Amino acid sequence: MTSPPRVVVLDYGFGNVRSAVRALTRVGADVELTADPVAAGEADGLVVPGVGAFAAVMAGLRQVRGDQIIDRRLAGGRPVLGICVGMQVLFEHGDEHGVRTDGLGEWPGVVDRLEAPVVPHMGWSTVDAAEGSTLFAGVEDEYFYFVHSYAARSFPPLGGGRFTPPAVTWAEHGGPFVAAVENGPLAATQFHPEKSGDAGAQLLENWVSSLRGH
Repeated sequence: MTSPPRVVVLDYGFGNVRSAVRALTRVGADVELTADPVAAGEADGLVVPGVGAFAAVMAGLRQVRGDQIIDRRLAGGRPVLGICVGMQVLFEHGDEHGVRTDGLGEWPGVVDRLEAPVVPHMGWSTVDAAEGSTLFAGVEDEYFYFVHSYAARSFPPLGGGRFTPPAVTWAEHGGPFVAAVENGPLAATQFHPEKSGDAGAQLLENWVSSLRGH
C-alpha cells in the first residue's frame, strides 16, 4: 500500500488553517501545519490559504519567506494550491482602497474590488469550469462557497510561461471573475473548498490524488 501524499499547509499567520488541515486530512493527505522552509519545500503538495487583506497576506508570506518557498517549488515543478487570498497574491498586483501592493507575480493582472450591487460576495455559487479541468472533475456543476470583496476580473493571455497555458475557471458576481486557475503545478481557487461541503471535498481529493503523479 502506498503512503498518502504529504501536504504542508503554510502557517504564516493568515488563513483558515485549521479547517484546511482537517479537510485535507479527511481526503487522505498526511498534513502538517508549518512554516518550516525545508518541510514546505519537500512536501508533495503545498497549500497557501489566505483571508483578509492582500497587503497583510503578502507581508505575512514574506515574513516566513513564503514567496521564496513558492517560487522554488514551482521552479522544480512541485505542486502548490492557493486558496482565497492565497490565490489572489499569485497575481502581479492587488489594489485595495487605492493602494497597490505587489503580489507574487506568477500570473499577470490585478486583483481589485468587485463591481456589484452587493459586496462582499458571500455564499454559494456555481462556476464555469475550464474544459478538461482536473480540479473540477466530477463537480463541474456543483456549488462552491465564496466570501470575498476582491477578485481578478480578467486573466491576460500568458506568453511563453514556464508551463502550458492555464485552464481558467470563471464565476459571476456583478460580472465575471476568476474562480480558479490550473497552471502546471500551480493551482488556486477563489472560493473555499474546505467550506464547500461534498463538492469542495471532492475538489481537494482530486488535487491530493494528482500529487501521486509528482
